[in-house]
Amino acid sequence: MEEKDLDTLFHEAYEKASNLAHPLPQDVMLRLYAYYKQATIGEANPMYQHSFDLRNAFKMNAWMQVRHLQPDEAKKLYIEIIDSVTKT
Repeated sequence: MEEKDLDTLFHEAYEKASNLAHPLPQDVMLRLYAYYKQATIGEANPMYQHSFDLRNAFKMNAWMQVRHLQPDEAKKLYIEIIDSVTKT
């Protein structure tokens, strides 16, 4: 059996996250957001933020906290979180 590559696993984890039956705690959601953005866009740029409401400020802060991660590291951490919350 062939192992799936990281991008496939990341996409599958994203699909699982999008279809969760129960809401996740806000701190977990912020970590997922940050890892997803770091994995797909790269390092956070404060100029990227278009609105300055509190919700977006928290999201930007979470993303900036993981700016040291390489995209593949962020993908792995995203997958780990999704795997841990979807265990049965």
